[in-house]
Amino acid sequence: MARQTRSNDWGFPRWRGYSEGREAQTVKLCDRHGCTEPGKCPAPKSPNNPDRWYFCETHAAEYNKGWNYFEGLNEEEARAREAEERRTANGYAASASNAWAGSGDGTRSRDEMRALEVLECDPDADFDTIRLAWRKLAKVFHPDVRPGDAEAAKKFHAIQAAYDVLRVAEERRSWKPA
Repeated sequence: MARQTRSNDWGFPRWRGYSEGREAQTVKLCDRHGCTEPGKCPAPKSPNNPDRWYFCETHAAEYNKGWNYFEGLNEEEARAREAEERRTANGYAASASNAWAGSGDGTRSRDEMRALEVLECDPDADFDTIRLAWRKLAKVFHPDVRPGDAEAAKKFHAIQAAYDVLRVAEERRSWKPA
């Protein structure tokens, strides 16, 4: 048998032979019966229990679809709980700029959704559409166009505030750290 004088290892792992360190990796499958996708999304089996289900993204979405965090609370209690948790959830607020999902799937806050309603836009509207809607409504309800109309002035201020909320959110989403 001839001795090999050249190495297959050129410093790049993809050029190495298949026999070196290529053990099979364990892949946890989705816990949903009959699913063969990898289970990457942990979900609690029950409240205050450390055991977890592991679902694929499709079945995790199905698992979470009917979940309502504020169930059983009246409107005032829900607002109080939301305010308390926003006060203590600074880490989550700081990570909001890493919005990996698209619009309309939970990436917009409740304030942004209200602002979209004021501007008469769809929940998944892009910022150019929002800007056009703001300009159109501002031209109709501007106090210079309707002098002396208190309702128009009130509507104009609501439109302006809604646009400011959405503009700040868009700037936060598009900000990239240096």
